[in-house]
Amino acid sequence: MTRLLVVRHAESTWNAERRWQGRADPPLSELGRRQAAAAGPAAAGEGVEAVWTSPLRRARQTGEILAEALAVPLATHCDLVERDAGPWTGLTRAEIEARWPGHLDEGRRPPGYEEDTSVVARARAALEAVTAASKRGTVLVITHGGLIRALERDLDVDGGVVPNLGGRVLCLAAGAFRPGPRLLLLDGSVPLTRPGML
Repeated sequence: MTRLLVVRHAESTWNAERRWQGRADPPLSELGRRQAAAAGPAAAGEGVEAVWTSPLRRARQTGEILAEALAVPLATHCDLVERDAGPWTGLTRAEIEARWPGHLDEGRRPPGYEEDTSVVARARAALEAVTAASKRGTVLVITHGGLIRALERDLDVDGGVVPNLGGRVLCLAAGAFRPGPRLLLLDGSVPLTRPGML
């Protein structure tokens, strides 16, 4: 059985600015690079045999740093990309609230915002492909918070906001994904977030 560690990327420059990223492609911040490097020992302790990433820079750069530290193969799958945030892309929470009053608190989303059903369908297909391409063992999948939360809701295990380098263990058995525990690949030696951030 392949064990998947499905983890959110390290901090990006837009995370640092508290901007909704969606399909936008900002790079890792300097703190994000330090986070990714600091996650190496925790990932090594999980017995990671390969790293797969979303093609977006913040995920790919996180994966490159970890794959090099672990001396394991690195691959990319296009369907591990973050959900499309539509017109909210690049906006802060305050800017969204000003333009779409009440939407965030009420769980409403604007036209062009990718629905969970679409995110889950492509995420499941991507994770099935990663599993099929992998030897039995543990694979680290670097993706995005929105995708992880959509998968968790679909599996009835929503754990709330996914921190940078946090995520969920998943196993594919008999054609079905089984959720394992939440995990965090940071040990406190590098800050999880900037002061005042989630």
